[in-house]
Amino acid sequence: MKQPLGVILAGGLATRMGGGDKALLDLGGQSLLARVIARLEPQVAGLALNANGDAARFAGFGLSVVADSVDGFAGPLAGVLAGLDWAAGQGADTIVTVAADTPFFPCDLVPRLLMASEGMANPLALAATPRGEANTKSMTAGLVRHPTFGLWPVALRDDLRAALQDGLRKVVIWTDSHGGQLAEFPEAGDPFFNVNTPDDLATAEAML
Repeated sequence: MKQPLGVILAGGLATRMGGGDKALLDLGGQSLLARVIARLEPQVAGLALNANGDAARFAGFGLSVVADSVDGFAGPLAGVLAGLDWAAGQGADTIVTVAADTPFFPCDLVPRLLMASEGMANPLALAATPRGEANTKSMTAGLVRHPTFGLWPVALRDDLRAALQDGLRKVVIWTDSHGGQLAEFPEAGDPFFNVNTPDDLATAEAML
């Protein structure tokens, strides 16, 4: 399999942070986005940023910026679809997505997602941590799934587009319908800690 392309998801509304671009918040002298790029870039064959609105605000990062093609802020799956459409134009088979507000994700995220998807005709996998290590409600078999951290096959992009047009918004419903696997990350702490609020930003500063 060819090395996946990477897509950083920054298409949300950041309502709990008061709006604006969480990805551009400063954390220890670097933006969250710069920290995410530094972690993901060595693991993938190329990078794009999923963001809506004026792409010029991200010009300093040198990334392709791809907007949602589904109207109305349809959630992470819309960003995944935008990334898959971009990757199709690059001749790629898969993408790996990460969230722009999660600066401490594992430096071996991509190989472990690939390992979890071995043998699948359409490689599809989500990151997961042991229950109690995160605050999401997306739980299964004692694990918490992290829907914005996944490996996605370009071959299923039209299936995903149809699902979004039918109103589907929950990531795990779609991944489960295609036999999506889980890549377990049992590291201490929460490697997928994300910055949603000003308090979270202060916590991230302490984690540095």
